[in-house]
Amino acid sequence: MANIGFREDLINEFKSDRHYLHDGEIIDAVVAFANTDGGDLYIGVEDNGEITGVQNEHRDVTRLAAFIANRTVPPVSARVELIGTDMPYIRVSVPRKTSIVASSSGKIQRRRLKADGTPENVAMYPYEIATRLSSLSLLDYTAQPVPDGVYSDLDAVERERLRNIIRTYMGDAALLELSDEELDKSLQFATVQNNQLVPTFCGILMIGKIEAVKKYLPTAEAAVQVIVGTDIKVNQSFTLPVLSAIEKITNTFQAWNSSEEMEMGLFRITIPDYDERAFREALVNAFCHRDYSMLGRVRVQIGDEGMIIKNPGGFVEGITIDNLLDAEPHGRNPALSDAMKRIGLAERTGRGIDRIYQGSLMYGRMLPDYSQSTATMVKLFIPKGPTDKEFIKMISDEQKKLGRSLPIYSLLMLNLLKQRNRMTSTEISSELKLEDRRVKITLESLVNSGIVEASGTGRGKNYSIREL
Repeated sequence: MANIGFREDLINEFKSDRHYLHDGEIIDAVVAFANTDGGDLYIGVEDNGEITGVQNEHRDVTRLAAFIANRTVPPVSARVELIGTDMPYIRVSVPRKTSIVASSSGKIQRRRLKADGTPENVAMYPYEIATRLSSLSLLDYTAQPVPDGVYSDLDAVERERLRNIIRTYMGDAALLELSDEELDKSLQFATVQNNQLVPTFCGILMIGKIEAVKKYLPTAEAAVQVIVGTDIKVNQSFTLPVLSAIEKITNTFQAWNSSEEMEMGLFRITIPDYDERAFREALVNAFCHRDYSMLGRVRVQIGDEGMIIKNPGGFVEGITIDNLLDAEPHGRNPALSDAMKRIGLAERTGRGIDRIYQGSLMYGRMLPDYSQSTATMVKLFIPKGPTDKEFIKMISDEQKKLGRSLPIYSLLMLNLLKQRNRMTSTEISSELKLEDRRVKITLESLVNSGIVEASGTGRGKNYSIREL
């Protein structure tokens, strides 16, 4: 017998129809696909890929598509195809839905990989529903009022810490003029329910008392480690309000962030192991975009080769490793992110990712690396070094001439040309996954400034950094 030629995985599932496939199994598979990444259900194919054919009752593709739509909530519009003639089988293509899908009987499932690498459909539990909705930007968990929470769960000492952060980081000065209650409502730390002011999860996270954080948000754990060679120099884990946790981690970071100095004429440039503003953005991002319905910790690990910042919860819908610098800024916890921006801890434009990349690029280092992130975790690796002092001098001189920082795409292209020596705009577009038009505009700007040299014409036109 013929074989379909590939194996089951998260986006492909085979169902035998030798003994008549039950309608409920079809719906369960469709629901699981819709609640994960979408995919194709093949009816009439054995688990080993052998094509054994579909029963006559399932061959009416129009009827099967209508049946799927009628038995799913909200209705799933699947594309159904009959494939082959001698031993026909059905392919049901299920789109990824931007909402939670259930069967008409109320069953909610998702797909996952088992330990042996084969897929299975499993029940989606209530906490996973919250995770799914937040990743689709349909639920802001941090904006919800805390069940049984009372306003006194917010800590006056943490609120004063917040006011000091606003002063230190040039946050929204108007917030300093507000009373405590006005401040809490303005930053969505508290909301009115049944004529009473009650805390939100955002409020507990930001300025809650430690016992309140542990009671209402036991998942809000953080950790910091410093490893030198194989020796663990620092290993701390704690459950604290976010502002206290950020301060504690930052203090450890500053103590272990070595630096060197480089002379530039009459001036000196300090070159740290890690750019402090980039670190702060990365750390704030980890707290703002983590999934607080999942167990796990925001973990910072500083080692000989670089620094890892990791948080539970994968990228939200629409964000991938390839479009991090281009995607429209949006987060998993808008209330928490908005509060961080307004108090000055996070980039107000929502483009903190630019600053994270800039922190490495301006020193001629390797790019930050998100490649080890998964569907349930974001993992950022920031390489430690080495630095390129001639490159640093060139960037510094150009920024002084312009009176501003170079745009992130200019830095990316300069960094790439530094590594490859000579490239066409098409090669740069392919490497950076950017539109050719945007690349050409940026390159011409760099040529006009004198940093980059162009040679050749047409598609063979090459670009290189002028000799340093």
